[in-house]
Amino acid sequence: MSASPKPPTEHTRALLADAGRSFVADAADTDRASRGLITTHATGSIEDRGHTVWDVSRHDFVRDSVDAPDSVNPSLWHQARLNAIHGLFEVAPGLWQARGYDISNISFLAGDTGWVIIDPLTSEVCARACLDLANAELGERPVRAVIYTHSHADHFGGVRGVTTDEAVAAGDVRIIAPEHFLREAVFENVIAGPAMLRRAHYQFGPLLPAGPRQHVDCGLGKAVPMAQAGLIAPTEEITETGQELVVDGIRIVFQLTPEAEAPAEMNFFFPDRGWLCMAENCSHNMHNLLPLRGAQARDSLGWSKYINEAIELFGASAELMFASHHWPQWGRGDVDTFLRKQRDLYRWMHDQTMRFANHGLTPNEIAEQLTLPAAFTDQIHTRGYYGALVHNAKAVYQRYLGWYDGNPARLWARPPADAGQRYVELAGGADALLEHARHKFDDGDYRWVAEVVNHLVFADPENAAARDLQADALEQLGYQAESATWRNAFLMGAQELRNGTPPRRRGQGGRFISALTIDMIFDAIAVRLRSEDVAGEHVVTNWHFTDVDERWVLTLENQALHHISGRHDPDAAVTLTLTKDVLGRLLGNETTFADAAGAGEVTLDGDPAALLAIFGNLDVFESNFAIVEP
Repeated sequence: MSASPKPPTEHTRALLADAGRSFVADAADTDRASRGLITTHATGSIEDRGHTVWDVSRHDFVRDSVDAPDSVNPSLWHQARLNAIHGLFEVAPGLWQARGYDISNISFLAGDTGWVIIDPLTSEVCARACLDLANAELGERPVRAVIYTHSHADHFGGVRGVTTDEAVAAGDVRIIAPEHFLREAVFENVIAGPAMLRRAHYQFGPLLPAGPRQHVDCGLGKAVPMAQAGLIAPTEEITETGQELVVDGIRIVFQLTPEAEAPAEMNFFFPDRGWLCMAENCSHNMHNLLPLRGAQARDSLGWSKYINEAIELFGASAELMFASHHWPQWGRGDVDTFLRKQRDLYRWMHDQTMRFANHGLTPNEIAEQLTLPAAFTDQIHTRGYYGALVHNAKAVYQRYLGWYDGNPARLWARPPADAGQRYVELAGGADALLEHARHKFDDGDYRWVAEVVNHLVFADPENAAARDLQADALEQLGYQAESATWRNAFLMGAQELRNGTPPRRRGQGGRFISALTIDMIFDAIAVRLRSEDVAGEHVVTNWHFTDVDERWVLTLENQALHHISGRHDPDAAVTLTLTKDVLGRLLGNETTFADAAGAGEVTLDGDPAALLAIFGNLDVFESNFAIVEP
């Protein structure tokens, strides 16, 4: 039986009461979030083969009360209520958005002959439900183009819900994306996919039940749908700022913004209509400079400069700004004010972090030193509902100076379980450590409790008293957090300490294979090589992929894999002839080399046993690895 969340303590209630007195909501945002509502999904429940992927009723408790419960930061509660507004909205004549059926928005533009769709959500079923809603309410149109604003899965993963691989291959549907989109989507979702997916459970909290003491929001949107993402490769790339396309009769001017919110991203402007799409470079909260799920540290200085460039390029003509999350801004004055605040927020975090870094402060010291000025707390779109100043400052430091803070005492620190045992010994044993931590818990010093008891949990993960106290401390920190991602991370940690880590499951690595290049597929294979098991092996293999007519050499040498395109090696031990799709099914554990060869899907010329040196030594990644315990 799962342990239930505990109530907020008097310290937490007092902190949240103070936060409520200092927070003033802007009624204009409530109006903006509701403006243009046409209709809502008939049931609010979206299913995939009998599994509920999305259900708006899970968060009805958020809609029921303007006043925050005593277990939720009042500022976050307000954001959660705005994110709970859902439906199909008319943003401007010819432009609609479906919001509240995914963490992201899907936008529909009426072209000359059909729909131009911006960002088809995370999952196929949610994207299809939103397209069905638009067709039913606005009149059915064929999809003519899909624009991916950037390389994060919640902006492309649902593409097969609005079009098909066949329609794209036939040229009936254009897929437009920023330069290097495919490479960056792969790096995040394939190279680091298993680790990132597990950490995302803590950032987004999909395994937390919805409720006042559990999941209330994700800051950037209500929640993430529990469904698998897919990917269709772009047919066209935007390669420079100022590039212009006409897409089903709609003129669009693009601005590339690499390494800002995503490694590959773009804003764009509709010069004939005065619409500015800021992708995810601007949203109604402080964004992440390095998300809790993990990613490449983002360039906050470049991010600020890109927003400034958008103001210079398009600001004088922008009558409307919409984005990949949250609600639009209408009117040139409101758009201008919004963009300037967003621009200056990312610049301020960058400059002030590096100012203190150049005084010799460490990341933790800088995070404690910085306080967000009133200029950024006076409106919600620069408050930390998704990102947070504490971890954003550390991300700026990391981008310039790396993980090491310069103190050699931390250059070669002990791993957590080993350090935990030593700290417990230093404290005088488990009982002494727990007695000290309980006194600090009673004082409301939850940050310290979480830090010190963590050592005991890693030294002795079976210590129930330690797990319970650690969970209690994390829970109170979650209640206090303004950032939804912090709340989710703290509450997920508490839930797993009390109820255990979810069972491990074998990962499904083949979901993006069809969209990848052969080079990317071989890179993904190389990450799985168990190097310790192939010492002394030297194997050369040739590959011919008939569907893309490419020849490759894949070689195992010096306990690492490397590959070369455009030729075969005459001394290869084996030559394989197959399609990229078959390789994808092999990597996704849907078939074996023997079965594929028996079915005539793979032709082997040479010694098939040579393949075992490589494919017999590939690691298997499992989801749900431990995080809050060793």
